[in-house]
Amino acid sequence: MKLKDLLEQRGRIVTEMRGITEKPQGAGGDLSEEQSTRFDALKTELAGVEKRIERQTFIDEAERRMQGQPVTGDNRLDDELRRFSLIRAMASQVPDLAGQVDSGREREISAELQRRSGRNAQGITCPIQVFERRVMTTALPAGGPGSNLISTDHRGELYIDALRAALVMRRLGARVITGLVGNLDIPKLKTSATSGWVAENAALDALDLEFTKVSLTPKHAGCLTEFSRNMLLQTSPDVEQLVRGDFAAVLAEAVDQVAILGGGDNEPDGILVTSGIGNVALGDNGGSLTADNVIDLIGEVEVDNAVGQAFLTNFKVKKSAAKLKDGDGTYIGLDTVFQSYPRAFSNLVPSDLDKGTSQNVCSALIFGDFTDLILGYWSEFDLLVNPYESTAYSKGNVQVRGMLTMDLAVRHAESFAAIKDILAS
Repeated sequence: MKLKDLLEQRGRIVTEMRGITEKPQGAGGDLSEEQSTRFDALKTELAGVEKRIERQTFIDEAERRMQGQPVTGDNRLDDELRRFSLIRAMASQVPDLAGQVDSGREREISAELQRRSGRNAQGITCPIQVFERRVMTTALPAGGPGSNLISTDHRGELYIDALRAALVMRRLGARVITGLVGNLDIPKLKTSATSGWVAENAALDALDLEFTKVSLTPKHAGCLTEFSRNMLLQTSPDVEQLVRGDFAAVLAEAVDQVAILGGGDNEPDGILVTSGIGNVALGDNGGSLTADNVIDLIGEVEVDNAVGQAFLTNFKVKKSAAKLKDGDGTYIGLDTVFQSYPRAFSNLVPSDLDKGTSQNVCSALIFGDFTDLILGYWSEFDLLVNPYESTAYSKGNVQVRGMLTMDLAVRHAESFAAIKDILAS
């Protein structure tokens, strides 16, 4: 039985017990013998349901942790998480401002998030929902201009927060797993069974399936910034959104950067440093991109039985690709160059890769199935305020540090291929 059904069953039992006690039919205002018998039976039944609820809650929580999925559907909690104020959370950590700002909600939510994750924060734990934003469109709606005023039912479990929505990788289809607690191992089939033709009465060769795994472990990204005391005393929604936007943009850039390249100290390994991805080389010292190179890049993915979905490169390569011409000197266009595949451009794609003896500075172009990139979030944003940092203190400001816990992994290296030696300027 589902937890929801058990909770409803408990509610019915309690309601019936209350009804019995509110209308006693025995002597002296006590329960009658029949009522006492029924009440005792309900009490025993309630104890059993309580145990079942405890067991089911434990199982649900274990499954959530095993699968790395957050429990959804608690719209009341979701609403409270979105009302969490970063400004009040910061002000609560400044001794002479804490008494002037009502930060009770923020402290309670922080304590609950730490309880659920099993980890203590150095400052205040902020829900990732504080970075959510609702998408606004500039397109004319099908129902006419007035249809923008039609009310919409907002389902909390379907929101995409601005931190991840701002990622190029997220737009390209990277899989996002939130609410992680412990390390996450995702099983992966390494060798599958094969078929074969045999003669009559001959035996098939047995082949055992082989499995491996893709692992995610918590890694931390952070940023330091500074806020004035006056800003921390503001209750304006515009100021709150400004603060949220600053943190979201900085941390989104950090995540994008490691997803593309990564591999440095304490960083996850990004696509370009993942062992086993396809490679197309343009020459010993690099070379200019051609339409044929792009076709070769697509082929590197397809020969491994993967299906690429999109291209990712920087704006230098975009400019070079836009200048490609046919034999008549006519620009062939980006759709032709990239074979009509979706593409995204970000200056976080490196343009400073060394190639060859001449150490030419080169750019990268990635093609692949970005749904095979996993971004895992431990749903923590640790906010720590230091009101005594010397530079900030001398100006009457406070220094603020934000930390995000996440990791990423490529499920199948064969799903990606790259050119890393494009000469573009």
